[in-house]
Amino acid sequence: MEYHNGSEMNSVVAEYLDMCVNPKHNGLNKEKISDGETADAGKLSHIENAYTTILSELGEDVSREGLARTPLRAAKAMQFLTKGYKETTQDILNDAIFDENHDEMVIVKDIELFSLCEHHLVPFFGKAHVAYLPNKKVVGLSKLARIVEIYSRRLQVQERLTKQIASAISEALEPAGVAVVIEAVHMCMVMRGVQKMNASTTTSVMLGTFHDDPKTRKEFLALALRK
Repeated sequence: MEYHNGSEMNSVVAEYLDMCVNPKHNGLNKEKISDGETADAGKLSHIENAYTTILSELGEDVSREGLARTPLRAAKAMQFLTKGYKETTQDILNDAIFDENHDEMVIVKDIELFSLCEHHLVPFFGKAHVAYLPNKKVVGLSKLARIVEIYSRRLQVQERLTKQIASAISEALEPAGVAVVIEAVHMCMVMRGVQKMNASTTTSVMLGTFHDDPKTRKEFLALALRK
């Protein structure tokens, strides 16, 4: 799943240049940008140094050609993999909630997700199935996938990730119910530890009508998990 395309990048660059040169933006705005960039650069440098130390302590020569830029690349990768800490549900929903007289189930299934286990800092990945029962409000469908992305791009355990996604949707839309199921494979069980190649983990959170009404819950599970 990819959200960063050329048009989005061009838009970001254009907004930044406009902020720098447009007279309506005063020096304080420029100073804030500079401070933010300096802070991010400082954090990147600290993470890079940490990776250099880790590689050295593992017995590697960090000056050899193959590893010369690895600490920096790893630092940038870690910042991307945890970028959800800098994003909020409010940021991505803004004008994407609409008044609509619809009260039947809305399901978005097979939303790919990638996250890092907070216990070993190795990946777990899989799919999320999300549903809600509108209460006179609906949200742009892509925003449900974005909510999954925000919380998965943090250090996580699958149980908490499932609950955070459900809670965020419930708080934003105030629907009659929310249901989230995540099916994932954990590299901490595949690459290390018990090393079980075919093991997968399923977690679920049911709120509102999905929790209280067995028939509604059964309908969701039948639709979401149908292959």
